[in-house]
Amino acid sequence: MENLVVSGLKLGIIAGGQLGKMLSLAASNWDISTHILDRDENCPAASCCTSLVKGDPMNFEAVYSFGKQVDMLTFEVENVNVEALKRLKEEGLRILPDPVHLELIQDKGLQKQFYRDHGIPTATFRLFDNREDILTGIRNGSLCLPFVQKLRRGGYDGMGVAVVNKPEDLGRMLDGPSIVEEKVEIYREVSVIVARNGNGEIKSFPAVEMEFNHQANLVEHLLCPAVLPQEIQEDTEEQARRVISGLGLTGILAVEMFVDRNRQIWVNEIAPRPHNSGHHTIESVITSQFEQLLRAIFNFPLGSTRLKMPAVMVNLLGEPGHNGKAHYEGFTKCMRLEGVKIHLYGKKITRPYRKMGHVTILDPSMEEALKKAEFIKKTIKITSW
Repeated sequence: MENLVVSGLKLGIIAGGQLGKMLSLAASNWDISTHILDRDENCPAASCCTSLVKGDPMNFEAVYSFGKQVDMLTFEVENVNVEALKRLKEEGLRILPDPVHLELIQDKGLQKQFYRDHGIPTATFRLFDNREDILTGIRNGSLCLPFVQKLRRGGYDGMGVAVVNKPEDLGRMLDGPSIVEEKVEIYREVSVIVARNGNGEIKSFPAVEMEFNHQANLVEHLLCPAVLPQEIQEDTEEQARRVISGLGLTGILAVEMFVDRNRQIWVNEIAPRPHNSGHHTIESVITSQFEQLLRAIFNFPLGSTRLKMPAVMVNLLGEPGHNGKAHYEGFTKCMRLEGVKIHLYGKKITRPYRKMGHVTILDPSMEEALKKAEFIKKTIKITSW
């Protein structure tokens, strides 16, 4: 595979959000040209990719035509037309991760069945065709509250999820093919990013602990390393390796997990791409998640995942009540702090809770890093003109 990294290699990336932007920047270190397919010609990756093709990643013809223009294909979102990817693969295009894995992960019901069939711990679940079937299960006593309903397709960042704790919450339920999970009493939420190359070499990044903004249902900040006993951290990393090995996936995989109050680990969901919970790796780990993805899909030796320094990552979200051209406040004060690394994604328009960037704080002391993170959250504001 040494001849893959040459001037002129065209790496296609489906979707050009912040993940596509950061992947393009990593690829530029190896003189790989990056070609983006995205609906928005002003998407974040437009400022740094080699070329951008305007098109819908869910449209068969758009994906198929784009694939015929590149030498290799990967993606930064799950919502991609899999049938077009399958056709391109049949015609000889190298696509990683493989479309068969994307197809499984697009359907949360198939994900859960995979965990069950491979002995991977996950919350007890049932599959339902629609909202009325769930209500029937409640009426006949075969389904009990509390539970979590997730639409099998299309959900992300908390969308497509309904938490039903009591009868008054039933009005929140969604209609469509769903999984209904037993509600886990969560002690901590953890993510592990794991990589596998074509030779079967596997490396996991250190586990990170996620803290959520419950209004937006988004990760507000994360800590690396996780503030958990060492044996639990090691167990989460082992579960991530089991998942990617069971799939046989080439690329990287974000494995989100719950640790319950009995310190039992439950795999929640997976994403076959770079992930928000891995952005800190750009500065805090010897190999970033973006370089590791490139190493994996080119079948190179995987890079070291050794942590250089403890880190906290803060997502920069659009302020509530603001829609319009983005305006950033508070940068100068935050830049005076040692170890603060600010990343702006280049999204021109802000909306309430939209991910507009992130800040990674490096500090030998996790306590000091957290203090700086709190200052940043109070100081940087993204409003509209």
